[in-house]
Formats: sequence, structure tokens, C-alpha cells
Amino acid sequence: MTRYPRDMIGYGPTLPDPQWPGGAKIAVQIVVNYEEGGENNLLHGDAASEAFLSEIVGAAQWPGQRHWNMETIYEYGARAGFWRLYRMMKDLPVTVYGVASAMARGPEQVMAMVDAGWEIASHGLKWIEFKDMDRATEKAMMDEAIRLHTEVVGERPRGWYLGRTSMNSVELAAEEGGFAYIADTYDDDLPYWKKIAGRDQLIVPYTMDANDMRFGTPQGFNSGDQYFAYLRDTFDVLYAEGLAGSPRMMSLGLHCRLVGRPGRAAALQRFLDYVKGHEGVWFASRLQIAEHWAKVHPPQDRVRPTEMDKAAFVEAYGGIFEHSPWIAEGAFELELGPAHDRAAGLHNALARIFRSAGDDKRLEVLRAHPDLAGKLAAAKRLTADSTAEQASAGLDALTDAERDAFTKLNAAYTEKFGFPFIIAVRDHDKAGILAAFQRRVEQDRDTEFAEACKQVERIALLRLKAILP
Repeated sequence: MTRYPRDMIGYGPTLPDPQWPGGAKIAVQIVVNYEEGGENNLLHGDAASEAFLSEIVGAAQWPGQRHWNMETIYEYGARAGFWRLYRMMKDLPVTVYGVASAMARGPEQVMAMVDAGWEIASHGLKWIEFKDMDRATEKAMMDEAIRLHTEVVGERPRGWYLGRTSMNSVELAAEEGGFAYIADTYDDDLPYWKKIAGRDQLIVPYTMDANDMRFGTPQGFNSGDQYFAYLRDTFDVLYAEGLAGSPRMMSLGLHCRLVGRPGRAAALQRFLDYVKGHEGVWFASRLQIAEHWAKVHPPQDRVRPTEMDKAAFVEAYGGIFEHSPWIAEGAFELELGPAHDRAAGLHNALARIFRSAGDDKRLEVLRAHPDLAGKLAAAKRLTADSTAEQASAGLDALTDAERDAFTKLNAAYTEKFGFPFIIAVRDHDKAGILAAFQRRVEQDRDTEFAEACKQVERIALLRLKAILP
């Protein structure tokens, strides 16, 4: 068997209602990344200068050398950009992604963050790449980041966002156990729970698109007008979805050395004014969102098919296709992932095995189904699923005339096609079933065989929907 770890479905087509405070239609979450003084630098014990997110587009690291231009660009963020953003947003609930070593080198900025009541989440120990770091070293740096953050800020961080992650980063943060949320994902417009290392970890996704980092990338914003237009359009779409009954969350990522420049700060101010002109907007820190979500939507333990062993899987789903456990056995061996823990996904896996089987095997499945309102029903020998399905359409309470009509049609149909009449009875009432019976008994065998197979798949889907999300 193969299990695919990536979650490609999330909430699927039906989103949960966030129930934002005050009935808000959108939660707007602002992040100020404080990285200046924590970037790659020989003074910080690093092997080369910084090359990421600055005015120098396409910059490369200088091994063994300091980079004066890069250093002073970062210094602008701490010296001027931070204070511009602080004055602009000191009355808003902002989340700071604070690099611990950078904050240790910026005590007045930290004091201002605390005085403003901003949430200060951890942005790691240093603003460097972690992708090639071994797990033990990365864990040690995370532990030191938490220790230094607590020492500099006065309390431990409740949120975690590393940014330049390795494949171990999220798991390590979850295993640490002290974070109300982790933000190192970009995969949704709403928070969600993820089972990591045996515990439920809340994820509050972040953004790279509604983010001023695109001022420092080749494919990005060239002017404040572009930046404002993109933020406005993002807000408008999410706000409209909220008005339509599906409230969302908008994350806004800021960097002191980027949007802290005056020509860009003007666009940010225009956007904040634009948002404030709408009703039903909840400005919130990421911690406020996390605490709200944990209260309104706590984690729910449920059966996940892809986490079962084979025996349990076949026991649970071997009867979804009537009396045909070989279909579940085949599906178990497929590449399954979180998308198959939902009804539609598991149905697709089971249907793949059914569809790829030869006509003889599929005929066995058709013949495993009982007649509608037939002798097995009268003798109360149907499976629990078939009993409930036939009862849902009133086939357990037929008049004498209706029973006679079904008996004659069953006999004629089976004699002609060699398998019983199959229909997803939960999609029909008694009259509709009888009409379909009378129509389909007149079809040629190939057409009816294909139709019966489709109905078998439909029955399977309805059965799965009754037991899985």
C-alpha cells in the first residue's frame, strides 16, 4: 500500500462557518515581520551575507564577506520602516513575526510592540534558510528561539512562523506542544486542525501573495498602485464570499524594510482606510483568530480510512459495494491520502477497482444485489444497508397491486439481462422507481449493463456519505 501525505481537499466544497465575532464577514489579519538584525551576516556567525527580500532584486550571497548595501537596507527597516508602520497601526490588533535574535537587537521596537498590545509570535531564532539543516540542529535552534523570545519579550510565543522552512519545521513546532497555532502553510483561507505527532495542532495559514515581499521579487509589485489594487481585489473577493454566507480570513504580510518605505506605505494606508470603510470587518491578531477557532471549532476525532490497517478497512468498507469485499481490498492497496478520508474520495478509490475489473467480475457485483421488493426483502434477509434503502422509498410497504407489478418486472428483467434491477432508491420515490423499472427493462443488454454499473456506484456513494464527511 502507498499513502500520500499531502492534503489536496481541505474543507472541500462545504466550508465551516467561522462565526467570527459580531457576525463579521471577514477577519483581516495583519502581520509585521520583524527580521532586521536576524538576517544572514558574518557578524551573526553566518557564512555569507543576506540575499533575500530587499531592494536588490536578484541579489546573491557573498560567501565570507559582508554586504554593505544589503546591511543598510535591512537597517532601514529597523530604524525607519518599523516606526512608520507602528505609527500607522499602533491602534490595530497586529501580529508580529519576531525573529528572536533581531528583537534582542531592537529593544525599543519590542517595547513599542508590547505597549501597542501587539501579539508577538516567533519567527525563529535567525532569518536564515533551514531547508538543509538536520532535524536535531533545527530543533535546538527552535528551542533557543523560544528561550530568547521569552527573555526579550517577557513571555513565550503562542504562535510560530519560521518562513524559510525545512520539511521538518512544522512537525517540530507541533511536537514542541506550546503553540496555539502554526502559520507555516499557505494552503487555505481558513484555519484548520492537523493531526501531527499524535496531537491536534491548529494551523492558521499565511500568505505569500497579499504580501509586500512581492516588491522584492522579479514577478511582483512595481508600484504602490499595483500593491493597493491587489490587496483591494483580494479583500473584495473574500468580503463578497462572506456576504454570500462563507466568511473568510485575509492575511496581510508586511516587512519593515519593504512596505515601510514611504512610497509603499502610502498604498498600505489607502488599503487600511478602504477596509475600515466596510461594515462587518473583524481586525484580529492571529492569536485572537486561533483562540476563537479553538473555541468555536474544536478538533473532532473521527475515523480516517487511510489510517486503518487492511483488516479494519475491509471490515468497514467491504460491503459498500454489495457483498464484494474484493473491491475494498483492491482500494486499500492504492495510493490513498487525506482526500480519501472523505466520502467522495473513498468512493473514487473503490469505484476505480470496480471499473477496472472485467465484465465477469462486475457482473458478480450486480448479481450480489437483491431484487427490489423481492423474496429476500419479504424474508427479512437483506443487508442492513439494503433494508434501509428499500424502506426509504417505501418498498417495504407496498400494496398488493404494487407488489404484483414489482414481482412481474423483477422476473422479466432478470430473465432478459441475467442480473437484478438495480437503482439508487434513495434518489427516487416509489413511483419514480417503478417508472425507471418499466423504461429500463426495454433497453438492450449493453446499455442496461452500463446503467446498472452506474447505479451500483451511486448506491456506494450514498452509503459512504452516510458514514464519512
